[in-house]
Amino acid sequence: MSGERRDPTLALNQDSLGLLGDRVTVPGYDRDDVTPGIVHLGVGGFHRAHEAFYVDRLLRQGLAGEWGICGVGLLPQDSLMRDVMAAQDRLYTLVQRHPDGTVEAQVIGSIVDYLFAPDDPDRVVERMASPDVRIVSMTVTEGGYNLRSDGEFDGDDPAVRRDLEPGAAPTTVFAFVTEALGRRRERGIDPFTVVSCDNLEENGEKARNAFTSYARLKDPALADWMADRVAFPSSMVDRITPATTDGDRALVADSLGVQDAWPVVCEPYHQWVIQDDFTAGRPPWEEAGVQLVPDVRPYELMKLRLLNASHQVMGYLGSLAGYGYVHDVCRDPDFVALLRGYMEREATPTLDPVPGVDLGDYRSSLLERFTNEAIGDTLARQCVDSTERIPKFLLPVVRQRLQDGGEIDRAALAIAGWARHAEGVDDAGRPLEVVDVRRDQVLALARQQQDDPTAMLGLSMFDGLREDRRFVTTYVAALRTLHEHGARAAVARYAGSSGD
Repeated sequence: MSGERRDPTLALNQDSLGLLGDRVTVPGYDRDDVTPGIVHLGVGGFHRAHEAFYVDRLLRQGLAGEWGICGVGLLPQDSLMRDVMAAQDRLYTLVQRHPDGTVEAQVIGSIVDYLFAPDDPDRVVERMASPDVRIVSMTVTEGGYNLRSDGEFDGDDPAVRRDLEPGAAPTTVFAFVTEALGRRRERGIDPFTVVSCDNLEENGEKARNAFTSYARLKDPALADWMADRVAFPSSMVDRITPATTDGDRALVADSLGVQDAWPVVCEPYHQWVIQDDFTAGRPPWEEAGVQLVPDVRPYELMKLRLLNASHQVMGYLGSLAGYGYVHDVCRDPDFVALLRGYMEREATPTLDPVPGVDLGDYRSSLLERFTNEAIGDTLARQCVDSTERIPKFLLPVVRQRLQDGGEIDRAALAIAGWARHAEGVDDAGRPLEVVDVRRDQVLALARQQQDDPTAMLGLSMFDGLREDRRFVTTYVAALRTLHEHGARAAVARYAGSSGD
């Protein structure tokens, strides 16, 4: 990919593909011959860097003509994606940025249709009820499964209650999927497989719990049919994909001469591990580099507790120290020592052996991936929706290490860093934005912690931990260190073998 500007800039769409072939790799297959066999709910950057990338790989090999993707936007804010998808004929540029500055770009064509659910909910349901569709996948965020802290489905959620009213048009992911499965059952059509691509431990089982619980509130017979007939395979997905910026759009325009309103920039590394359990067939994903395995759990715990949790460890503390990017933090020797200590001494002892993976090599590869300046991954991205992420990435490590009598100092420092970050200013007094689904509650508790250092432990995610004397003592000591000495000094102190 050259740094020279190419004129004129061509708008990306189906008609311009033939003119773009000397500028960027384009689909060599006829997209008109591709049937949508997959409906994906929640089309964002990650889906387009991951599942759509793998399906495009298969289409280029002539192996997935019946497995094209119909993307679906469920939320009102997805209207922008709807407009971009329509203008660009569902095409977009995927840009892989290597640490050495090398850039690879290709146009992805595997999303052959896109529906915006608020425009026509029934059209979305009918698409999923079509016999052509055999997989419904989703990226609806860690908090999108509506599960309470005890793991049970929250049937009292206002949006859920509205969808359960007789004759209500579906608005939640639960209503859309359940309604589509209900129509398939009535019409004698085999159910589709539901594939979660979200960063959740045992995401397939959590999806099964959420969707069958919703169905049981609506139609117990349908819930029984789903429990018996619908597959919910677990999967582990991994590719660092920051949010698209105006700089990314300019890069594509200046270097390729391509006008793309929503390109995707990501790291070159990618991994997808899926439990090989499908109701009605699947694409030959193994031909695209996907790992199909009988048990995903060892892989998902490795990723959640090493990669995702490390993002939490560095996110709050790095922001407090004045850093803005992941690669900045991972060039600071004290932060690197803290991350390495967390991964080696706190997270790894909670993991089972991972088939085909040397965990030492994996930890080293993560630290190398984190230093990739080219992708510009922000710490702010790691600090979004903390009350959804911390319970899924960090707290399982803490709970298990408390049970085992192992070290928890670095994880406790990271949690204290989140509590300090919630006060809204860094160590130099610069403002920090708190973006969280429970923002008001978090901010209210953060205002109390100067007088009560355990105030944040009142959140339900700390059930069982706030009664653990060792955890509370370690957490309060870490928070005191952050308040009295700042994040840089705290990190330097805790980078050793113990925070004591």
